[in-house]
Amino acid sequence: MKNKWLQITLSALSLALAVLLVVYLPQIVQALTGKPVSWREIGAVFGGLEAGTIAIMAVVWLLSLLAYTFVLTGSLPGLNNLQALTLNAAGSAVSNLLPFGGAAGVALTFAMTRGWGFANRPIVVMTLVSGVWNTLFRFILPAVGIIALLIAGQAPNPTVANAGWVGAASILALCAVVAAALYWDRAAAVLGRGLDFLARLVRLKSRPSETFDKLRKDTAEIVRTRWLGLSLGMASFLVLQWAIMVICMLATGAYPGLAESIAVFALSRVLTAALVTPSGAGIMESGVVLLLTAFGVGAAPATATALLFGFWTYTVEIPFGGLALGAWALLRRRNSRGAAAQPPSTISKAPQ
Repeated sequence: MKNKWLQITLSALSLALAVLLVVYLPQIVQALTGKPVSWREIGAVFGGLEAGTIAIMAVVWLLSLLAYTFVLTGSLPGLNNLQALTLNAAGSAVSNLLPFGGAAGVALTFAMTRGWGFANRPIVVMTLVSGVWNTLFRFILPAVGIIALLIAGQAPNPTVANAGWVGAASILALCAVVAAALYWDRAAAVLGRGLDFLARLVRLKSRPSETFDKLRKDTAEIVRTRWLGLSLGMASFLVLQWAIMVICMLATGAYPGLAESIAVFALSRVLTAALVTPSGAGIMESGVVLLLTAFGVGAAPATATALLFGFWTYTVEIPFGGLALGAWALLRRRNSRGAAAQPPSTISKAPQ
């Protein structure tokens, strides 16, 4: 009970902090950038949005959700795209309301997929594989953003440029090593020995190689047969989300250029990992405004872009996920009543 009330208290405080960060975003922007901005100016930017532009944003947002369903269907054979869309929407709603919503999202995933007849082990594998792919691409994004800026000549001097190239190459190399280790046994053995060596250096009693070996055993079949579809689904999802940001920038007059937009998008996705607020709400918007203004965008258009993008990648997912979860619960109850009304001889068992 104590833990339950502690979780409720922390969740309430986290949500309250997210709301405060958004409410006082103009003051935060001025403190970070030195550029004054008011809600009246931000509202004027919103007032200039056309209905057609908003419709395009909605279509691209829906396409991004559809793209991510292929990550889930690839991780769980037998899951269809409609089920994956429902699963993703409901899980996102939970994650967006709770500061540590991942655990609640996993519990919800088990409840929904078990209700569709899937056994525990395939569900665990799906959770692991989709989590690994999300983590890998989350690491790749900053490298992509750095490379985009370097190609566009945004580095202030050669020293910074060289450091940027080294950093980006290091990140990509690390991701390549992990991906290879998930696929090839020899690469896994090398990475395992390296992890154990690092553990000994910091005097850890556990052996990371054992944990990694268990992860590989659980995910090997899916990774080796479905890695391409998983990667294409994840890449398509991120490209479409970046497209949403570009549309928001163009609509508000805050578009700083191709390379810059990629860098801003990469930063926004990294900041969603901040656990202080659910999905980094409020923190993500502040970071986006700070980087946009550094690229010469005005404070009002930059803030409007951040809020608009936050709406399409955070806020709107809560009611949408709530509707998806409600539809799932309603259909489950109706199916349960229908099964109860049938004679015992006609009721078939769910696949295990």
